[in-house]
Amino acid sequence: MADKLSAVKGMNDIAPPASAHWEWLEDTLRTLMRRYGYRNLRTPIVEPTALFVRGLGEVTDIVEKEMYSFEDRLNGEQLTLRPENTAGVVRAALEHSLLYDGGKRLYYMGPMFRHERPQRGRYRQFHQFGAEALGFAGPDVDAELIVLACDLWAELGLTGIELEINSLGQPPERLAHRQALIAYLKAHIDRLDEEARRRLHSNPLRILDTKNPSMQDLVNAAPRLMDHLGAESLDHFNRLRGLLDAHGIAYRINPRLVRGMDYYNLSVFEFVTTQLGSQGTVCAGGRYDGLFEQIGGKAAPAVGWAMGMERILELLKEQNLLPEQPVPDAYAVVPDAARVPAVMPVLRSLRQQGVNVQMHAGGADGMGSMKSQFKKADASGARFALIFGEQEMQQGSVALKALRGPRNDAPADAAQSLLPLDGVASWAQRLRSA
Repeated sequence: MADKLSAVKGMNDIAPPASAHWEWLEDTLRTLMRRYGYRNLRTPIVEPTALFVRGLGEVTDIVEKEMYSFEDRLNGEQLTLRPENTAGVVRAALEHSLLYDGGKRLYYMGPMFRHERPQRGRYRQFHQFGAEALGFAGPDVDAELIVLACDLWAELGLTGIELEINSLGQPPERLAHRQALIAYLKAHIDRLDEEARRRLHSNPLRILDTKNPSMQDLVNAAPRLMDHLGAESLDHFNRLRGLLDAHGIAYRINPRLVRGMDYYNLSVFEFVTTQLGSQGTVCAGGRYDGLFEQIGGKAAPAVGWAMGMERILELLKEQNLLPEQPVPDAYAVVPDAARVPAVMPVLRSLRQQGVNVQMHAGGADGMGSMKSQFKKADASGARFALIFGEQEMQQGSVALKALRGPRNDAPADAAQSLLPLDGVASWAQRLRSA
């Protein structure tokens, strides 16, 4: 016997019944995106490695430690499984000239890949949903995306999610802050841990996001980027705040919020919760006006966010908000395999009328006893059983039996009724509206 094969660690199958929750969340997201005028974009899972090196920054954790990169054996091209999708969206917008007739509101969903230690809500293959607004420079679109996310939490019924915002200003302002930050940290180098010392000259902003308890007082007293912002950056940030205030959206200014990618400027934001342990960020994003130029295109403003779908589902589970599993409207009980050829067209007609109906499937030794079929009908969760018995079919009918009441916890009506086989359209609605 061959050795048993298993999925790669941190890359998980999503099987029923969990897959139904994913479908429900995806449908909710698509519906909300349509309301806001966002349209779907689908990009390849594999992209040129250079896209992420140039887009995210060579000294980011993602590029240095987490990417799945390899060489194409046919042509030697360096390729990477996408660790995020904003860079891919911008690459696609440039490649297909999506902004030739004005700004675009786009969304995506799909798997991303990062080589890190699997933990709750964080896997090597994980799934992101993202919304990106390309070609819009004003803070109104920044606010729109934040409001959109808040509407999503309301649609899902989620509570306990808090909004943090900050401004990273423009590159010259960040450079001035960077120099002040390096000077400050060098003066306290004896208090820096090994990771902070490594980042001191390559990416000092990320030191502000340290989780090391012994460094919290040090980073809290560090020079603040907000103090280096010019008038235009402050105006953009204050206008964003005014729009959030007008919507009644609560937020906290977090001067240590810097995000992990080099492409961000001006507005950055995160939605966080305390209900998922250390993995508290459920949605994050910001403005990335320089990314188009970084990957070889003409400058264009852009802003967006991404959320981890595993984390949202974990939070929904934590708050008991996941929907009940879908069940068929009816279950077809077929006592005799010889009747299957006559039964299947009736069931097909029901499905064409919008009825979700599941047919009992027999084995090599026949269809099984009526008792066993009714057990499976009840286990399916269906409200009704359709009984295709010999006597009923000779009369041109099918017997309808209620397995449970209008609500699942209500008793079923013990009576059976006969329905005409040649009049499916006249009684299909009865099954759909149960």
